[in-house]
Amino acid sequence: MSVDTAASTESGVAFGRGVQMGLLSLFVTALVTAQVTASKLLAIDIPVSIPLAGETLLLPGAALAYAVTFFASDCYAELYGRRSAQLMVNVAFFMNFVFLVLAFLTIRAPISDFSTVGQTEFASVIGASLPIVVGSLAAYLVSQNWDVIVFHRLKAYTDGDALWLRNIGSTASSQLIDTVIFISLAFGIVPLLVGGDPRTLSAIAGLIVGQYILKLLIALGDTPFVYAVVGIVRSRSPGESLDTAR
Repeated sequence: MSVDTAASTESGVAFGRGVQMGLLSLFVTALVTAQVTASKLLAIDIPVSIPLAGETLLLPGAALAYAVTFFASDCYAELYGRRSAQLMVNVAFFMNFVFLVLAFLTIRAPISDFSTVGQTEFASVIGASLPIVVGSLAAYLVSQNWDVIVFHRLKAYTDGDALWLRNIGSTASSQLIDTVIFISLAFGIVPLLVGGDPRTLSAIAGLIVGQYILKLLIALGDTPFVYAVVGIVRSRSPGESLDTAR
């Protein structure tokens, strides 16, 4: 192997590892952002009326950030294999608990008289409620693992072709699972069990429809970006086997 070829190969490997770290960082950043923003309810007006949702889509703020995690995980699964992707998903699940512990300790710590943010305001934003925590963790664990499994089942079924099919198919199905679990637990079942104020069935159905429509649109829209990321990495690492653990 010539010096130029060796240098090119080393550069390609370094680039691939940089993208791998970037996708990991994007996944974890979006996941933590989803935890922080889950309690805010968004209202997005649309030009048509949709059954159950009407002309305004209501969805938790976490839907925007959480949709990004599926883009990152699909890119990661395509480039680095099923076992690597599932390891990322499951390690990130436990990192959720690290965030929750750190957030709890920060909320409980004494506040300075010079703080520009009051204790109550800080706790209400950073401290997620029990229904939100239970709903998000359960939805995450099931949907993200489902996403990786379906992605690679479709990859095997198509002999590695039709990246668009496994990207959209895995994300669309896993987002539906995530939405139903999260909304049902966070806004219905858990509040009912702990004596809170659960939303009505019609309101829960509207939240499910609104959140899923947005997530589905994002899944369709991110497909060209998945192709771009995968294409760039593979073009910079010719002959390099990135998917080492199917």
